[in-house]
Amino acid sequence: MKVIIIEDEKPSARRLQRMLDKMGIQAETMLHSVEESVAWFQKNEHPDLIFLDIQLSDGLSFEIFDLVEVKSSIIFTTAYDEYALQAFKLNSVDYLLKPIDPEEMELAVNKFNANHHKQQPITLNFDEIKSLLVSPQKEYKKRFSVKVGQHLKLIAINEIECVYSENKGTYLHTVAGRNYLIDLTLEQLESELDPDLFFRVNRTFYVNIKAIKDMVSYTNSRLQIKLHSYKDQDVIVARERVKDFKNWLE
Repeated sequence: MKVIIIEDEKPSARRLQRMLDKMGIQAETMLHSVEESVAWFQKNEHPDLIFLDIQLSDGLSFEIFDLVEVKSSIIFTTAYDEYALQAFKLNSVDYLLKPIDPEEMELAVNKFNANHHKQQPITLNFDEIKSLLVSPQKEYKKRFSVKVGQHLKLIAINEIECVYSENKGTYLHTVAGRNYLIDLTLEQLESELDPDLFFRVNRTFYVNIKAIKDMVSYTNSRLQIKLHSYKDQDVIVARERVKDFKNWLE
């Protein structure tokens, strides 16, 4: 199965690529704009399946289909639900709202596979569109259970200042200045932490927006974040994440 990703935010594209890798699906081509996508479709064999964001850096991805006849099936991956009816007019398999839930992703791919093998047109019906528009908000983690000696302690999400990895372990750092080891990786936490509250600033750190005390310019177009209690090491926003981080703050 040939798969491509069209997504203007490179961290989101890489996350989607990792999710597909875990399902045994390789998406080797990643496109980031309407212009780049149109040029690619004009020169390459069209894929079986496209994972398509709607708002790209130079316009809406619907503009691609005004310029090129694309027969591929499409799974939309977007933060906006207002385009669902417009997506319905295209060869849509599913319409997934960000942050993408891995289980929903797997269901969408299974839906594509089931219909693709039957060689039947794939479309969303009106009831599916309606359910997407009124779908409940995803529930994110509200607390963590951590082991302290022989005891278990509950840490509420609003007590967590940052989450970081160190020496192959993952730790919660609380507003009280304590560190607690947990049995999850940062990758596993990606779908568990509320993206309105937590942002992954680099390979090893998530920060809570409420814990940010100050931000200062750092070398190589990066940012250094000062937290209220965490002082063990510098918390640096990776250069490729600075733009997304600034958007997250707004």
